[in-house]
Amino acid sequence: MQSTATPISDAALAIATTPGFLSTWILALLVVVPLAFAFAVAFLPEKHARATSLIGTLVALALTVVSLFQFNWANGAAFQFPNKIEWLPSLGISVSMGVDSVSLLLIALAGLLGPICVLASWTAITNRVRTYFAWMLVLQTAMVGVFVARDLILFYVCFEFTLIPMYILISLYGSTNRKRAATTFFLYTFTGSMIALAGLVYVAWINAGLPTDSFPGAGTWTFDIATLQQASINHLTFSQQSMVLLALMAGFAVKVPLFPVHTWLPLAHTEAPTAGSVILAGVLLKLGTYGIFRFALPFATDAFIHYAPFMAVLCIIGILYGGLICWVQTDMKKLVAYSSVAHLGFCILGLVALNVAGIQGSILYMINHGLSTGALFLCVGFVYERYHTRSMKDVGGLAAKMPIWATFMVFFVMASVGLPGLNGFVSEFLCIFGTFQASDSWGKQIWGSSNAPVPGATPGNLGPWYALIAGLGVIVAAMYLLIMTGKVVFGPLREPAGHGAGHGHDAHASHDSHGADAHGHLPADLTAREITCLVPLAIACLVFGVYPMPLFDALKGPVNETVAYVQTVRDNPLQPGGGRPEVTARAAASATESRLPTLLTGSEEAPR
Repeated sequence: MQSTATPISDAALAIATTPGFLSTWILALLVVVPLAFAFAVAFLPEKHARATSLIGTLVALALTVVSLFQFNWANGAAFQFPNKIEWLPSLGISVSMGVDSVSLLLIALAGLLGPICVLASWTAITNRVRTYFAWMLVLQTAMVGVFVARDLILFYVCFEFTLIPMYILISLYGSTNRKRAATTFFLYTFTGSMIALAGLVYVAWINAGLPTDSFPGAGTWTFDIATLQQASINHLTFSQQSMVLLALMAGFAVKVPLFPVHTWLPLAHTEAPTAGSVILAGVLLKLGTYGIFRFALPFATDAFIHYAPFMAVLCIIGILYGGLICWVQTDMKKLVAYSSVAHLGFCILGLVALNVAGIQGSILYMINHGLSTGALFLCVGFVYERYHTRSMKDVGGLAAKMPIWATFMVFFVMASVGLPGLNGFVSEFLCIFGTFQASDSWGKQIWGSSNAPVPGATPGNLGPWYALIAGLGVIVAAMYLLIMTGKVVFGPLREPAGHGAGHGHDAHASHDSHGADAHGHLPADLTAREITCLVPLAIACLVFGVYPMPLFDALKGPVNETVAYVQTVRDNPLQPGGGRPEVTARAAASATESRLPTLLTGSEEAPR
């Protein structure tokens, strides 16, 4: 058979395979490909829905891997793969894309969880299959759109649009109380997002009123993130920054969620389908932490520095409060859900420390929490699919019947506890360590000789007391997670009625390639499909725990620039009438040569 290739198709292939094409369009493809497959799933016969969605997520994952190899990690602070298309130029709105190393690592997390969630839903979803998988792909498009956006309107559209697919997934495919869970989730996050939008538009309005010779982009309506960052930091008074910070935190703190706006999360997690909980914990909650890092901190830096102790107190309350609630839970899924409140309290605590160790730990926590907690939700979901209960009163001692599942469960519990050698330890330690360092009075009074600064201290209003109290949360987390493991994994086998001897699934029955028998029942232990879901997460938890230096190197650029930017703001205080001598947004990286190894070894004093 002769080849059907034409000169046009050959030219298109040559263009598509050139580095220039990839660097220009790779981000657009990461957004568009899942959306295209979502339309394919919606219109193809239902029997092809699962396979089509799996192919779509695998293609997106392949594009993500390509972008990881194309990215210049030595210059991770620069926004690479730039692409800008004028959307509504009269209003200053464009489709502007670009990623730094922080954005790209979160995109990689979303890309990894995509096919895992499709596989995890293979036998669990039996009704409205096309609707479910189509909205899963739409959700991935919206999440990636948040991380690639360099225009506020594009960011906000994608940020807000994530509510629709998740609302549908919870309300149609959740448990018995799914309608209330979906409505609560939508109202909380939508209300917060509207307040955040007001804060963002206010900054754009301030910029539009500035003299045109202030800096490039001033005096015009624009939603370019870099331009608005420069306008806010140089031309907002402290009270204006405080209002902007309050508005942005209203939207992003709900999404994290931080205490006391966390009450929607446990219900949404508990009622969502398994894959919905994985995406919610793995990526959606990180939209809030990412928003605080990308917008709240650089747009209102003076206010952020001033209110850091207050935000740290809220984080610590969430850490202890969430942990104590987990201690009394009998529902496995609700326990893991409340643990997210505690874990993400550590994440934001490291961020408000405003030093290298804290911010590095915070960003690592975004990734590591998505891996380990997402895996725990998968483990709980696999048990629920077999026993239709999540109660620790009804099931226990499952290691006797599900040894493979028990091995994975114990492994991911240890990762969440923060066992040294696994990923949770690295990020948790850095967040606490950064909090410990962040004190102007560190090394004085009871912490050392009077007025004798200790090498390694960094500017800030936190310090050892904050770290000490937050560290109690580590002990509480170990207790509730190990208690759950002891009840569910070890001890005498305990199963709900109808699942005991003579009533369980036939271990010798013939099962299809995805593990279900002719009646749709799963074998007692994990199938090859379910093991495939968990193995990549286990490998990532182990690799990032044993050797996290590649992540440290990848994040060094943006973390150092952020810390240097904060220090430059400290060194150039706001003038009485508002504003300050021009501080170029994130251009002060050379002012601070902070490195994580230097701070860890204490070989030289960090810049003050």
